[in-house]
Amino acid sequence: MKKFNITAALILTLALVLTTLSIFAADLPSGDEIAHNINARDEGLSVSRNVVMEMTNKRGKQRIRETRGFRKYFGDEKRTAIYYLSPKNVKDTAFMTYDYADASRDDDQWLYLPAMRKVRRISASDRGDYFLGTDFTYEDIKQETRVSIEDYSRQTMGEAIIDGHRTFIVESIPVNKITAKELGYNKVKQWVDAKIWMVRKAEFTSLRNKPLKTIYTKEIKQVQGIWTAHLLEVENHKTGHTTKFSFSEVDYQTPISDDLFTERALRRGL
Repeated sequence: MKKFNITAALILTLALVLTTLSIFAADLPSGDEIAHNINARDEGLSVSRNVVMEMTNKRGKQRIRETRGFRKYFGDEKRTAIYYLSPKNVKDTAFMTYDYADASRDDDQWLYLPAMRKVRRISASDRGDYFLGTDFTYEDIKQETRVSIEDYSRQTMGEAIIDGHRTFIVESIPVNKITAKELGYNKVKQWVDAKIWMVRKAEFTSLRNKPLKTIYTKEIKQVQGIWTAHLLEVENHKTGHTTKFSFSEVDYQTPISDDLFTERALRRGL
């Protein structure tokens, strides 16, 4: 009888724990709700900024690139341009993307390499390729602080404290194998700030279901009333390579010429 009572007590305790967890999970926003909240953040109509890109290989050798970046909304369409300023061997390299609101329309991306004196269009199938020696993909650069709604199915896994901030843990799985291959990811796990809806940490799993890389979003502070990340750090677990993007002179108010977002501007440079 005593053994029966202990077993019954254990079963009852387990049932209560599961019920509590179920109620707790039900109180959290869904993965899609969180994704929509991320994309609804105020990013301003436009922004200009300096971006220093620091890449370090597993032996500690560093490469540093100084760039000037611009982003501007044309209605629901987002355009981004990055111009390389130094060092000399990459100066005048430029990248541009048009991110369309229509999910059925492939986004347009272009890369200008001065050595070739030619603007090359980047195919949608190349969006999982790494961006100019960094550990960010072309898709990562295009999305910036947002997430792709149509590429993933999402589930809220719980919550956690990251750097003293409450976050929701969201697991995202590509909608199909073709999309997974294009993105280069089998799964993405994100820790999303529950107050300002920014991803503070993201873990990416490779197509072979191995840890691929982790992105940390740091030094988040308000600039002209808009929450802004001033440091992005990436650890590539496969290669031992790391990337840091440091942002400065962030400006959401000074008007940006439409002409900066053209193929002619890519060839001309700043």
